[in-house]
Amino acid sequence: MSLATLSPSRASDFKVCPQLFKFRAIDRLPEPTTVYQARGTTAHLALERLYDLPARERTPEALSELFREAWTELRGSEEFAHLFDSIEEERRWGVESLTLLLNYFALEDPKKVAPLDRELDMMEDLDGITIRGILDRIDELPDGSLVITDYKSGKAPPERYALPAFFALKIYALLIKKQLGRTPIEVRLLYLNGPTMYRLPIDDRQLAAMDRQLRALWEAINRAIERSHFPPRRNTLCDWCSFKALCPAWLEEGSQDLVASGA
Repeated sequence: MSLATLSPSRASDFKVCPQLFKFRAIDRLPEPTTVYQARGTTAHLALERLYDLPARERTPEALSELFREAWTELRGSEEFAHLFDSIEEERRWGVESLTLLLNYFALEDPKKVAPLDRELDMMEDLDGITIRGILDRIDELPDGSLVITDYKSGKAPPERYALPAFFALKIYALLIKKQLGRTPIEVRLLYLNGPTMYRLPIDDRQLAAMDRQLRALWEAINRAIERSHFPPRRNTLCDWCSFKALCPAWLEEGSQDLVASGA
């Protein structure tokens, strides 16, 4: 077995923790759906549809209604059907979600945005490695420059910790350059919980470095697959990991605790 394709999100997983990559990409273990995932999925769909409207109609009221319509479509799906214990709990989630979503208008004026594409399903062969992912939005500025934007429904990290979050967006910038022959001038992270926008200028030198890094990751993942060796890497994100109870690093610690206690 070897890699057929690699997504920016799975590449990020391997960088963070090879064991996490294995759980998700190799074992394909199910992860419990959370209210935060439901919020993010619904918000993304509402923001995508906002740009189907004429510019003058892209208002907070319209976005709120698009969110309600999107959730009406999604709530009956298998993924979200049993997420809430009561109508009251779901209603509170809806109010909180709408409050968060409307922060979007503090980040940019959608009446002035001209998306070139949204929810763009990309798959590019980068001379021997195939990268696939879905890009939230790419805009073309009046001067013809390209800007990549990614929506985040979670809380923005402190700025000094934001750089790793740009990893996936730089991959998308590389894919856009391959597809369109044009280098985006900037990538943007829009955190609704804040609200906060982080921006990073992009140039060909950065994309060449990303190309090298992707190839190194591709080779490292294939070596891990060949050897069936995916060492866990403990880090600050472990407490939020769906697989912590299954992770060898934490299982070993639990065993050691039992020995130390004499159990």
